[in-house]
Amino acid sequence: MKKHDSEVDENKNVEEQMTDDEAKILDEIGIFGDSRRKFLGQMSAAGGAILAAQMLGEQQIFAHSLGEAANGLPAQNIENGVKVVFKVNGAEKSLNVDSRMTLLDALRERMELTGSKKGCDHGQCGACTVIVEGRRVLSCLTLAATCEGKSVTTIEGLAKGEEFHPVQAAFIKHDGFQCGYCTPGQICSAVALLNEAKNGEASYVTTDVRQRPRSIQLSDDEIRERMSGNICRCGAYPNIVAAIREVHTGKDVAQQWQFAGENSQAIFDVNEQTEKENQADETV
Repeated sequence: MKKHDSEVDENKNVEEQMTDDEAKILDEIGIFGDSRRKFLGQMSAAGGAILAAQMLGEQQIFAHSLGEAANGLPAQNIENGVKVVFKVNGAEKSLNVDSRMTLLDALRERMELTGSKKGCDHGQCGACTVIVEGRRVLSCLTLAATCEGKSVTTIEGLAKGEEFHPVQAAFIKHDGFQCGYCTPGQICSAVALLNEAKNGEASYVTTDVRQRPRSIQLSDDEIRERMSGNICRCGAYPNIVAAIREVHTGKDVAQQWQFAGENSQAIFDVNEQTEKENQADETV
Protein backbone atom coordinates (compact mmCIF):
# COMPACT_ATOMS: atom_id res chain seq x y z
CA MET A 1 0.00 0.00 0.00
CA LYS A 2 2.80 2.35 0.92
CA LYS A 3 4.54 1.51 -2.34
CA HIS A 4 1.38 2.35 -4.28
CA ASP A 5 1.02 5.67 -2.46
CA SER A 6 4.63 6.59 -3.18
CA GLU A 7 4.13 5.83 -6.87
CA VAL A 8 1.01 8.01 -6.94
CA ASP A 9 2.87 10.87 -5.24
CA GLU A 10 5.78 10.51 -7.67
CA ASN A 11 3.42 10.56 -10.65
CA LYS A 12 1.74 13.69 -9.28
CA ASN A 13 5.11 15.38 -8.96
CA VAL A 14 5.92 14.52 -12.56
CA GLU A 15 2.54 15.92 -13.65
CA GLU A 16 3.13 19.16 -11.76
CA GLN A 17 6.45 19.63 -13.54
CA MET A 18 4.81 19.43 -16.97
CA THR A 19 4.79 22.48 -19.18
CA ASP A 20 1.55 23.87 -20.62
CA ASP A 21 2.50 22.59 -24.07
CA GLU A 22 3.07 19.08 -22.73
CA ALA A 23 -0.28 19.13 -20.92
CA LYS A 24 -2.01 20.32 -24.08
CA ILE A 25 -0.54 17.45 -26.09
CA LEU A 26 -1.80 14.90 -23.54
CA ASP A 27 -5.24 16.53 -23.61
CA GLU A 28 -5.35 16.23 -27.40
CA ILE A 29 -4.56 12.52 -27.34
CA GLY A 30 -7.16 11.92 -24.60
CA ILE A 31 -5.03 11.11 -21.56
CA PHE A 32 -6.60 12.59 -18.39
CA GLY A 33 -6.60 12.19 -14.59
CA ASP A 34 -5.20 8.93 -13.18
CA SER A 35 -4.44 7.64 -16.68
CA ARG A 36 -2.26 10.68 -17.29
CA ARG A 37 -0.36 10.17 -14.05
CA LYS A 38 0.14 6.48 -14.79
CA PHE A 39 1.32 7.29 -18.31
CA LEU A 40 3.81 9.87 -17.02
CA GLY A 41 5.10 7.42 -14.41
CA GLN A 42 5.64 4.75 -17.05
CA MET A 43 7.47 7.18 -19.30
CA SER A 44 9.73 8.27 -16.42
CA ALA A 45 10.49 4.66 -15.55
CA ALA A 46 11.25 3.81 -19.18
CA GLY A 47 13.60 6.79 -19.48
CA GLY A 48 15.36 5.83 -16.27
CA ALA A 49 15.77 2.24 -17.47
CA ILE A 50 17.34 3.38 -20.73
CA LEU A 51 19.75 5.69 -18.90
CA ALA A 52 20.68 2.95 -16.42
CA ALA A 53 21.34 0.47 -19.21
CA GLN A 54 23.56 2.95 -20.98
CA MET A 55 25.52 3.73 -17.82
CA LEU A 56 25.86 0.03 -16.99
CA GLY A 57 27.20 -0.67 -20.46
CA GLU A 58 29.83 2.05 -20.11
CA GLN A 59 30.76 0.78 -16.65
CA GLN A 60 31.25 -2.75 -17.97
CA ILE A 61 33.49 -1.49 -20.74
CA PHE A 62 35.76 0.40 -18.37
CA ALA A 63 35.60 -2.25 -15.63
CA HIS A 64 37.89 -4.52 -17.64
CA SER A 65 41.56 -3.66 -17.60
CA LEU A 66 43.13 -2.70 -20.88
CA GLY A 67 45.26 -5.83 -20.68
CA GLU A 68 42.13 -7.99 -20.52
CA ALA A 69 40.60 -6.04 -23.40
CA ALA A 70 43.72 -6.59 -25.46
CA ASN A 71 43.79 -10.36 -25.16
CA GLY A 72 40.44 -11.45 -23.73
CA LEU A 73 38.08 -10.71 -26.61
CA PRO A 74 37.88 -13.31 -29.38
CA ALA A 75 38.19 -11.92 -32.89
CA GLN A 76 34.73 -13.20 -33.77
CA ASN A 77 33.19 -11.05 -31.00
CA ILE A 78 34.62 -7.86 -32.52
CA GLU A 79 33.05 -6.30 -35.57
CA ASN A 80 35.32 -7.01 -38.55
CA GLY A 81 37.67 -8.69 -36.07
CA VAL A 82 41.14 -9.88 -37.06
CA LYS A 83 44.03 -11.28 -35.05
CA VAL A 84 47.32 -9.41 -35.37
CA VAL A 85 50.64 -10.74 -34.13
CA PHE A 86 53.56 -8.33 -34.17
CA LYS A 87 56.47 -7.09 -32.06
CA VAL A 88 56.18 -3.90 -30.06
CA ASN A 89 59.39 -2.60 -28.50
CA GLY A 90 60.95 -6.04 -28.84
CA ALA A 91 58.10 -7.98 -27.20
CA GLU A 92 55.70 -10.11 -29.23
CA LYS A 93 52.08 -9.01 -28.96
CA SER A 94 48.89 -10.71 -30.08
CA LEU A 95 45.80 -8.55 -30.44
CA ASN A 96 42.25 -9.14 -31.59
CA VAL A 97 41.25 -5.87 -33.22
CA ASP A 98 38.69 -4.38 -35.54
CA SER A 99 40.25 -4.45 -39.00
CA ARG A 100 39.68 -0.68 -39.18
CA MET A 101 41.53 0.12 -35.94
CA THR A 102 44.58 2.31 -36.39
CA LEU A 103 47.98 1.42 -35.01
CA LEU A 104 47.80 4.55 -32.82
CA ASP A 105 44.56 3.43 -31.16
CA ALA A 106 45.91 -0.10 -30.71
CA LEU A 107 49.03 1.24 -28.99
CA ARG A 108 47.23 3.73 -26.77
CA GLU A 109 43.92 2.01 -25.99
CA ARG A 110 44.87 -1.65 -26.11
CA MET A 111 48.49 -1.71 -24.93
CA GLU A 112 48.60 1.36 -22.66
CA LEU A 113 51.53 2.83 -24.63
CA THR A 114 50.34 6.41 -24.41
CA GLY A 115 53.62 8.08 -25.40
CA SER A 116 52.50 8.32 -29.02
CA LYS A 117 50.05 11.22 -29.14
CA LYS A 118 46.86 11.78 -31.10
CA GLY A 119 47.19 15.36 -32.32
CA CYS A 120 45.33 16.03 -35.55
CA ASP A 121 44.35 12.39 -36.31
CA HIS A 122 44.78 13.30 -39.99
CA GLY A 123 48.50 12.62 -40.49
CA GLN A 124 49.40 16.31 -40.59
CA CYS A 125 51.12 17.05 -37.27
CA GLY A 126 53.46 14.07 -36.75
CA ALA A 127 52.73 13.70 -33.01
CA CYS A 128 51.80 10.05 -33.58
CA THR A 129 55.05 9.08 -35.37
CA VAL A 130 56.40 5.62 -34.54
CA ILE A 131 58.99 3.40 -36.21
CA VAL A 132 57.85 0.32 -38.14
CA GLU A 133 60.54 -1.95 -39.56
CA GLY A 134 63.07 0.86 -39.16
CA ARG A 135 61.02 3.45 -41.00
CA ARG A 136 58.94 6.23 -39.49
CA VAL A 137 55.21 6.04 -40.05
CA LEU A 138 52.19 8.06 -38.98
CA SER A 139 50.41 5.62 -36.71
CA CYS A 140 47.09 7.50 -36.97
CA LEU A 141 47.00 6.63 -40.68
CA THR A 142 48.38 3.10 -40.33
CA LEU A 143 45.99 0.20 -39.78
CA ALA A 144 47.04 -2.11 -36.97
CA ALA A 145 46.21 -5.09 -39.20
CA THR A 146 48.90 -4.06 -41.69
CA CYS A 147 51.57 -4.53 -39.00
CA GLU A 148 51.15 -8.30 -38.93
CA GLY A 149 54.59 -9.88 -38.44
CA LYS A 150 56.35 -6.51 -38.28
CA SER A 151 58.42 -4.79 -35.60
CA VAL A 152 57.09 -1.55 -34.09
CA THR A 153 59.15 0.79 -31.93
CA THR A 154 57.52 3.56 -29.92
CA ILE A 155 59.02 6.26 -27.73
CA GLU A 156 58.77 3.85 -24.77
CA GLY A 157 61.11 1.40 -26.50
CA LEU A 158 64.03 3.69 -27.35
CA ALA A 159 65.76 3.88 -23.96
CA LYS A 160 67.72 0.93 -22.59
CA GLY A 161 66.62 0.70 -19.00
CA GLU A 162 67.68 3.92 -17.28
CA GLU A 163 69.92 4.93 -20.18
CA PHE A 164 68.38 7.37 -22.63
CA HIS A 165 68.68 6.93 -26.37
CA PRO A 166 71.26 9.47 -27.70
CA VAL A 167 68.49 11.45 -29.39
CA GLN A 168 66.49 11.62 -26.17
CA ALA A 169 69.56 12.83 -24.26
CA ALA A 170 70.28 15.45 -26.93
CA PHE A 171 66.70 16.75 -26.81
CA ILE A 172 67.05 17.22 -23.07
CA LYS A 173 70.46 18.90 -23.40
CA HIS A 174 69.30 21.34 -26.06
CA ASP A 175 65.84 21.90 -24.59
CA GLY A 176 64.19 20.59 -27.74
CA PHE A 177 60.70 20.82 -26.29
CA GLN A 178 58.44 22.98 -24.18
CA CYS A 179 55.01 21.47 -23.55
CA GLY A 180 56.32 18.07 -24.68
CA TYR A 181 53.16 16.95 -26.48
CA CYS A 182 54.83 16.55 -29.86
CA THR A 183 58.17 15.37 -28.44
CA PRO A 184 57.61 11.57 -28.68
CA GLY A 185 56.81 11.92 -32.38
CA GLN A 186 59.72 14.34 -32.90
CA ILE A 187 62.20 11.94 -31.29
CA CYS A 188 60.94 8.85 -33.14
CA SER A 189 61.09 10.79 -36.39
CA ALA A 190 64.64 11.97 -35.62
CA VAL A 191 65.84 8.43 -34.84
CA ALA A 192 64.49 7.13 -38.16
CA LEU A 193 65.83 10.21 -39.96
CA LEU A 194 69.38 9.38 -38.85
CA ASN A 195 69.00 5.86 -40.21
CA GLU A 196 67.76 7.27 -43.52
CA ALA A 197 70.87 9.45 -43.72
CA LYS A 198 73.12 6.46 -42.99
CA ASN A 199 71.43 4.58 -45.83
CA GLY A 200 72.06 7.47 -48.23
CA GLU A 201 68.37 8.23 -48.81
CA ALA A 202 67.93 11.60 -50.51
CA SER A 203 65.49 14.34 -49.55
CA TYR A 204 63.97 17.27 -51.43
CA VAL A 205 66.97 19.49 -50.61
CA THR A 206 69.72 16.93 -51.30
CA THR A 207 72.20 18.66 -53.63
CA ASP A 208 72.78 15.82 -56.09
CA VAL A 209 70.34 12.93 -56.04
CA ARG A 210 72.21 11.15 -58.84
CA GLN A 211 75.04 10.33 -56.52
CA ARG A 212 74.23 7.64 -54.05
CA PRO A 213 76.74 7.90 -51.22
CA ARG A 214 76.69 5.33 -48.47
CA SER A 215 75.69 8.02 -46.03
CA ILE A 216 74.61 11.64 -46.25
CA GLN A 217 76.07 14.41 -44.13
CA LEU A 218 73.07 16.30 -42.92
CA SER A 219 73.12 20.08 -43.09
CA ASP A 220 70.69 22.13 -41.05
CA ASP A 221 68.57 22.54 -44.19
CA GLU A 222 68.51 18.76 -44.65
CA ILE A 223 67.42 18.24 -41.05
CA ARG A 224 64.71 20.88 -41.31
CA GLU A 225 63.37 19.38 -44.52
CA ARG A 226 63.37 15.83 -43.21
CA MET A 227 61.66 16.91 -39.98
CA SER A 228 59.12 19.14 -41.72
CA GLY A 229 56.34 16.62 -41.12
CA ASN A 230 56.62 17.05 -37.37
CA ILE A 231 55.00 20.24 -36.10
CA CYS A 232 56.03 21.91 -32.84
CA ARG A 233 53.49 24.55 -31.92
CA CYS A 234 55.78 25.78 -29.14
CA GLY A 235 58.38 26.71 -31.79
CA ALA A 236 61.34 24.73 -30.44
CA TYR A 237 62.65 24.08 -33.97
CA PRO A 238 66.17 25.59 -33.58
CA ASN A 239 66.82 23.45 -30.52
CA ILE A 240 65.45 20.34 -32.22
CA VAL A 241 67.79 20.88 -35.18
CA ALA A 242 70.75 21.38 -32.83
CA ALA A 243 69.93 18.16 -30.97
CA ILE A 244 69.71 16.10 -34.15
CA ARG A 245 72.88 17.66 -35.57
CA GLU A 246 74.83 16.76 -32.42
CA VAL A 247 73.80 13.11 -32.58
CA HIS A 248 74.42 12.96 -36.33
CA THR A 249 77.93 14.45 -36.22
CA GLY A 250 78.94 13.01 -32.88
CA LYS A 251 80.33 16.41 -31.93
CA ASP A 252 79.09 18.67 -29.17
CA VAL A 253 76.94 21.50 -30.45
CA ALA A 254 77.02 24.65 -28.34
CA GLN A 255 73.81 25.23 -26.47
CA GLN A 256 71.99 28.31 -27.66
CA TRP A 257 70.36 28.85 -24.28
CA GLN A 258 71.27 28.89 -20.64
CA PHE A 259 69.45 28.92 -17.33
CA ALA A 260 68.97 32.27 -15.61
CA GLY A 261 72.21 33.75 -14.26
CA GLU A 262 72.97 35.44 -11.00
CA ASN A 263 71.14 38.59 -12.09
CA SER A 264 67.99 36.50 -12.68
CA GLN A 265 68.00 37.39 -16.38
CA ALA A 266 67.65 34.51 -18.82
CA ILE A 267 70.47 34.12 -21.34
CA PHE A 268 69.23 32.70 -24.62
CA ASP A 269 72.34 32.89 -26.77
CA VAL A 270 75.53 31.77 -25.06
CA ASN A 271 77.75 32.68 -27.99
CA GLU A 272 76.34 36.20 -28.21
CA GLN A 273 76.74 36.71 -24.47
CA THR A 274 80.36 35.52 -24.53
CA GLU A 275 81.15 37.82 -27.44
CA LYS A 276 79.75 40.82 -25.56
CA GLU A 277 81.84 39.96 -22.49
CA ASN A 278 84.99 39.68 -24.61
CA GLN A 279 84.33 43.06 -26.18
CA ALA A 280 83.86 44.60 -22.74
CA ASP A 281 87.19 43.12 -21.56
CA GLU A 282 88.98 44.56 -24.62
CA THR A 283 87.52 48.01 -23.94
CA VAL A 284 88.77 47.97 -20.36
